[in-house]
Amino acid sequence: MNTPPSPPAAERTDGSSVRIGALAPLTRPGWVEAGQHLVAGLELAVREVNDAGGIGGRPLELVVRDTAADPQRAAAAVDELARMGVAALAGEYHSVVARAAAARADALGLPFLCSSAVLDALTDQPTEWVARLAPAQSHGWQIYADFLLGAGHSRIAVAAQPSVYWASGTRILRDYLAARGGTVIELDMGELDPAAVCDQLVEQRATALLLLVGHPEPAVPIVKSVRHDQRLAEILIGAPAGQPEFAEWAKLLGADGAAIPFLRYLPERLSPLGARVETDLRERLGEAPSFVAFEGYDTVTVLADVLRSHGTDRARIAESWPRVAVEGTRGQIRFSRTPGISVRQWAWTPVQVVDRDPAAPDRFRILHTG
Repeated sequence: MNTPPSPPAAERTDGSSVRIGALAPLTRPGWVEAGQHLVAGLELAVREVNDAGGIGGRPLELVVRDTAADPQRAAAAVDELARMGVAALAGEYHSVVARAAAARADALGLPFLCSSAVLDALTDQPTEWVARLAPAQSHGWQIYADFLLGAGHSRIAVAAQPSVYWASGTRILRDYLAARGGTVIELDMGELDPAAVCDQLVEQRATALLLLVGHPEPAVPIVKSVRHDQRLAEILIGAPAGQPEFAEWAKLLGADGAAIPFLRYLPERLSPLGARVETDLRERLGEAPSFVAFEGYDTVTVLADVLRSHGTDRARIAESWPRVAVEGTRGQIRFSRTPGISVRQWAWTPVQVVDRDPAAPDRFRILHTG
């Protein structure tokens, strides 16, 4: 492993804080609610670490930077945080943004524990500097495809926008479903408006439509258009990327936003630790915490354990990934080399397919687990 020298700030022993840099989308066009939940989890865990004595008596400090879903802004933030002497980097929700951050962290020799992004190829080449808590897209989306097949859907349309992430998702679904007798029909949202999507669904005889698009635009208008087209009364709308997870979805769509299955990364039953953290996060957020908030909490829990055991030297932190064995909110976290994944991966966090209950849209139903 090429090991750039750690800056003096990362080696202080004078009682000053140990800094962790954190990336999150906190302004549009980023998915702001996801960023807020991610930061809430990170901050809660930092507070608990400091209440328990910090890192060898030094307080843990979180230095948050808003990526606004902009890869270039994220890369610049990584440069800034590295110069500030952070011991490690945490966070980010958007896969394409996390990919830019991971490339920069790898180039600088800055350990990066990615909280939420799922893109399989988080870096172009295998790296020792980056580890990830979220399951790889191929793992989660294949579980989602199993759910679709089990529910009787084999002609599946995807409404997709241009993006490395959406293109990767489409490829995963197409390859997995084709091997099992299914068909994926691609609808280019650069060419179609919501009304034209409805016409295509009828013409193609699709039984399911998957939203591989941004939120709230154009996801919300597509859902409204499909829900109010009498020709499509029986069609399933799905959102594997998790758009319906957050309260804004229910606020914007009401009953129309229910019964739209999505992926989330929680166990069927939380451990005592998970239940306690859920209560604290709910109080902090003023609403039910999403899986993203748990990802944030677990990120700091892992980094704090590593910092206590191996110190703040960046190379030693990165070298410690294979030795991590930490109890998180959703199970014991260990990192390994997984075929096809370029970073150290927790294989795997629990995966669920859930939706909002039409009878009570604030309540979630577990439809499938993997």
